[in-house]
Amino acid sequence: MKRYDLITPEGTRDLLFEDCLARREVEKTLAALFEGFGYSEVVTPGIEFYDAFSGSTRNFRQESLYKLTDSKGRLIVLRPDSTIPIARLAATRLKDADSPLRLYYNQSVFSNNALLKGRSDEVVQAGIELIGGDNVKRADLEVLCTAVEALASFDKENFRLEIGHIGYFKELVAQLNVDEDIIEEIRLLISSKNFPALNDLLDEIGDNEITRALKQLPSLFGGIEVLDKASDIYANDKITGILYNLRKVFNRLSSLGYEGKISVDLGIVSHTDYYTGIVFKGYLSEVGQSVLKGGRYDNLIGSFGKELPAVGFGVNVDSVALHLERIGANPAGKPVDAVIFGEKGYVVEAMSYAQKLVREGCKLEHSLFNSYEETVEYAKSKGIKKVITVGEEITENNI
Repeated sequence: MKRYDLITPEGTRDLLFEDCLARREVEKTLAALFEGFGYSEVVTPGIEFYDAFSGSTRNFRQESLYKLTDSKGRLIVLRPDSTIPIARLAATRLKDADSPLRLYYNQSVFSNNALLKGRSDEVVQAGIELIGGDNVKRADLEVLCTAVEALASFDKENFRLEIGHIGYFKELVAQLNVDEDIIEEIRLLISSKNFPALNDLLDEIGDNEITRALKQLPSLFGGIEVLDKASDIYANDKITGILYNLRKVFNRLSSLGYEGKISVDLGIVSHTDYYTGIVFKGYLSEVGQSVLKGGRYDNLIGSFGKELPAVGFGVNVDSVALHLERIGANPAGKPVDAVIFGEKGYVVEAMSYAQKLVREGCKLEHSLFNSYEETVEYAKSKGIKKVITVGEEITENNI
């Protein structure tokens, strides 16, 4: 293959000028929001030991990981997730810190999506983790409100947040006499809302009130009436408690001014080994998939050595930037104020003067041409309105 055929690996892309501006705008907005709610930034390594992502509460499919070995032959991976490394951090380096911990991050994650065309293998995520604290309900509400504020920061009118609870699904499948592989297959089919394949699989298991409830799970989304429908389909004491708590969360969020932006989806069943309680997804109108995902994960940090409850979410920065581009809200970069041209013998002086102006907040380009005339033509071609000439005197000319 010729070298000019090697653009970028599949699942990756170059970002050019407007793309970079949009990404930075999203990152800056989220950082300001998170810091405003009292969260402190942490950064974890881009590579981690494979074992960090293969425990019982943090099982990632091997084929989805980018794997390599270190100098000692140990298996390591490019970070596929930010929450797990932060859970490790909380249980180790921050084990003696006062609780609760409010942490936020902004970093890339990597996953091998070879069979999923159109998915990026490298994604920038920004998110928060609220770790510790005795009042789970207050912590959930804080993180959910922050999630809504994050979505509203980018499109106040055209966003929505879907809330669910992983316990509903777990309680149903716990009553099926099937192995973990079948449960995982059921989960994947519900998550993708693949009704035909789900029905076929559950028919093989048998016809009972549990399989009938699972068949309807992908359709249990909408307004608060979904909770009544779910209760009518199947309920026991545990499920009744889950639905009651979801109703309270829905009403609280609506009362905070988010009415009409919140919906229920009991078919949110991502990472069943990972999450233990409330789960949620956020959407913006111009992106066809969720741009925000999160939930409660009370067992994860304990697998690293210190039992701590936690809840958090991550935002796909690149997807939000794409939304901004599609609605025409891409931030404009600061225009170049002038081209600075040093006459013969005054190149160093021109650079020194440029440094002074940049420190004062100007945005400049340094002319690489030998003549003033060529510099003017270049400035015109770039739409730059001023040329500053440095010689025996310093002159500014509008062009």
